[in-house]
Amino acid sequence: MSGYERVEELNIMKVIAETLNRCNDMTVMLQTVLEKLLELTKLNTGWVFLIDSPEEYVLAAHHGLPPALAWGEYEPMCSGDCYCLSRYRNGKLTHPVNIIECKRLNKAIQHEWGDTNGITHHATIPLGDGEESFGLLNVASPRKEKFSQEELTMLQSLGFQIGTAIRRTRLYQEERRRAESFEKLNQFAGFLWSADDFYDLQEILEKEGKKIFGWSSVACYIKNQMGTKPASALLEEVSVEETLAVIPIAREKVVQGGVWITPPKGSSFQPGDREFLIALGRHLTLVYESIVLKEKRQELLLHEERKRLARDLHDSVNQKLFSLSLTAKGAKEMVSKYDSSLGELMDDMLSMSQQSLKEMRSLIWQLRPVGLEEGLLSAMKKYGEHLGLCVQFDMERLPDWSRQAEETLWRIGQEAMNNVAKHANTREVTVRLFDTKEGAGMTVTDHGDGFLVEAGENRQTLGLISMKERAELLAGELSVRSEPGAGTTIEVFLPHRKERKGEHED
Repeated sequence: MSGYERVEELNIMKVIAETLNRCNDMTVMLQTVLEKLLELTKLNTGWVFLIDSPEEYVLAAHHGLPPALAWGEYEPMCSGDCYCLSRYRNGKLTHPVNIIECKRLNKAIQHEWGDTNGITHHATIPLGDGEESFGLLNVASPRKEKFSQEELTMLQSLGFQIGTAIRRTRLYQEERRRAESFEKLNQFAGFLWSADDFYDLQEILEKEGKKIFGWSSVACYIKNQMGTKPASALLEEVSVEETLAVIPIAREKVVQGGVWITPPKGSSFQPGDREFLIALGRHLTLVYESIVLKEKRQELLLHEERKRLARDLHDSVNQKLFSLSLTAKGAKEMVSKYDSSLGELMDDMLSMSQQSLKEMRSLIWQLRPVGLEEGLLSAMKKYGEHLGLCVQFDMERLPDWSRQAEETLWRIGQEAMNNVAKHANTREVTVRLFDTKEGAGMTVTDHGDGFLVEAGENRQTLGLISMKERAELLAGELSVRSEPGAGTTIEVFLPHRKERKGEHED
């Protein structure tokens, strides 16, 4: 190589380097540098294949392709196999080579796709940075059948420059994508933290997730709360595949649920998305914890409000009703001697005041169950006595349930005993309490009049609906078995909210 040729080669490499450094957009960079390379090397035609996997490649840039290879929006260049791709996939294409027979050109001639502009051969140069390969650069000119070793060596140097620029651009784009993802996450987190409950959280994940990130679909599952994903599908770590990301929601290192996300249509998750999705998982875990604490706080506030209302009713209305019953009784004794009809009215007034007083005391019991602080059994026994029922308990051991489970079983037991007192025509009730690994259970049985369950289902009372709703709030189940003359059994089962032994709600 003469000194002039050496200077010319160095000048080409300098111009190409400057061109590569001007742009961080992959498509624009490859197209620009390809056109500049062809201009400086006085070649007419070139194209670049980017190869992300052995099976897939994309025509990333092209210039001067003949009509035989350009028809149908470059269809001959976007599908099918060829000699250079085969060697690349087999790991045999590590240096620039002369392609004597191009499969694409041969097919174009065979099928008469159009004019090849005299192109019969091309050179193929691998694009890489010394550690990783990214694709192929192909260059050609009409009636040029061979590239000299000096030309191939220069093209190899240019291929290395382009490969290095591809890596730099991909790193830049990945970092930019990462920054954009975290910027969106910052915006998204504001919506997540506004969730009042788990159903709010699901709605925000779907609505705002699709709006901010363009996700195709989002599904959320929280144990004993919402969703349909089976527990076996839960993961302990973030899982990222091209078409699905799974983010676990954990509390105290125990997985409580998860979120399943599919990427925007026509897109896929990248390995670089994992860091951002892990950060999203941290937010979801903290939001989950916040909702749990918020629900506990609301339960405590509701409990305190019930106690306050019960105290106010006891100190005011209850006392006034008691005074009214005493007044009615005294008035009856005074007037019955002189007017029997007026005495009958006083009897009615006394009866109504006593009945109202009894109902008021039952209401106070429901608002503030005296004895529940001492345990479920004590509360149910005292409430049964209040209703005039004899309650027998059947249990193997004293269960250690959460306050929420005891409260729910207590409210259901209250309603069941009320129904016995009002409708069953019996004073005997058996309450069975049992505890399993899966949850807490209770049955309330009487041997009273009973009824047809099928007929009752068509006109369910408010009390039965209330009992079922209370059980379902804790992801539980409630059923009724009854037959005329054979009594009634209420069965309820509440699954444990915690899976680890010894962990209970406060």
